[in-house]
Amino acid sequence: AKLRSKIEAQRKKSKSGKNLVIKKEGSATIVLVGTTNTGKSTLLKKLTGANVKIGEYEYTTKFPEVGIFDYYGIKLQIIEIPSLFEDFKESENGPTFLSIIRQSDLIILFFNTPEEKNMLDMELNEVEINIPLLIYNNQENIGDEIWKRLNIIKVRTKQSGKKPDYPPVALKKGSTIRDLAEHVHKDFIKNFRFARVWGSSKFKGQAVGLNYKLQDDDVVELHLK
Repeated sequence: AKLRSKIEAQRKKSKSGKNLVIKKEGSATIVLVGTTNTGKSTLLKKLTGANVKIGEYEYTTKFPEVGIFDYYGIKLQIIEIPSLFEDFKESENGPTFLSIIRQSDLIILFFNTPEEKNMLDMELNEVEINIPLLIYNNQENIGDEIWKRLNIIKVRTKQSGKKPDYPPVALKKGSTIRDLAEHVHKDFIKNFRFARVWGSSKFKGQAVGLNYKLQDDDVVELHLK
C-alpha cells in the first residue's frame, strides 16, 4: 500500500509537470512502448489496476503512467511511456522518456502495422536502446511471458517444520544459496551450516552448500550453527 501511494504521488507530480523522473521501485521495471491506440493503457490497467485514462482518440497518454504488478508476491514496476512517433527524441520530453526506457529491464512493444514496427525499431536504435524486448499480441499469459524474460527468479524461505514464507525473495538468475543467505541476514554466512532445497534439487529437502545454484520457485530452509 505504501509503494502504491508513493507511485501515485509520483504520477501526479509528472502530470503537473513538476517531475518527470520516475524512481525505480520493485524488483524490476517494465516499460510499455509503442504507437498510439495500441492498448498500452489497457494492459497497464489490467496488470496493475492503475487508474489511467483510456480513450479512442490518439495520444491519450501525455506523461508516463506507473503501476505495480504483483507476480506471485514479487512486485514489478510497470511504466507506460507516451506513444512514440518519428523523431521522438527531438520532441520536448522525448529525451526524458527515452531515458526512462533505457533504465528499464524489459520493453513490451505495441504496434498496429509493420510500418509502425519499423518506425519504433528505428527510434529505439537511433538512441542505442538495447533492452530485452517482448512484442505484445494480446497474450493471455502476458504475466508469465514478462517473468520469463526478466533476469530474476523467485525463491521462498522456510523454517523447519513450517510452511514456506510469503512473499518470496527476488534474486538474480544464477544466484546461489550464499546470495540468498546474505539477502536474508548479514550474519547468516558466518553461522551457516547447510541448507535444504525443494524444487530444483535431485530429491526433496536435499542438503546443499553455499555454492548451490538456485532456480525459480525453489524453497530453501537455512540451517545455522
